[in-house]
Amino acid sequence: MKKLTIEAKIEKLPKVLAFLDEVLEEAECNMKAQMQLDIAVEEIYVNIASYAYEGKDGMADIEIDISADRVASVRFFDSGVPYDPLKKPDPDVTLSADERAIGGLGIFMVKKSMDDMSYEYKDGMNVLTIKKQI
Repeated sequence: MKKLTIEAKIEKLPKVLAFLDEVLEEAECNMKAQMQLDIAVEEIYVNIASYAYEGKDGMADIEIDISADRVASVRFFDSGVPYDPLKKPDPDVTLSADERAIGGLGIFMVKKSMDDMSYEYKDGMNVLTIKKQI
């Protein structure tokens, strides 16, 4: 398992993606799965940086583990406001862009592109896990 502890600031996103890509390239991840994971990690990290600490400084931990059966598990930890993004209803994608409410598409895309996604609030921490066969 590899771990990155970083300030939850949008300008730190390139470091987060470089960390992810280094681990995935070392594991010889296929390009499609790597791109899907990059997009998912970007969405989740930017949400943490934008909303978890309500404008205050905070930290995020990101752990990546590649199992023997080649499943990448990426866990995000933050001690911000408790928030379960999986409880938010999926947007109605049958509506036109003009008719849909703003927001909500990012997590929806993550849910659709990952093999598994889970959330728990444990020991004062939001813990969001995504998994993808690589």
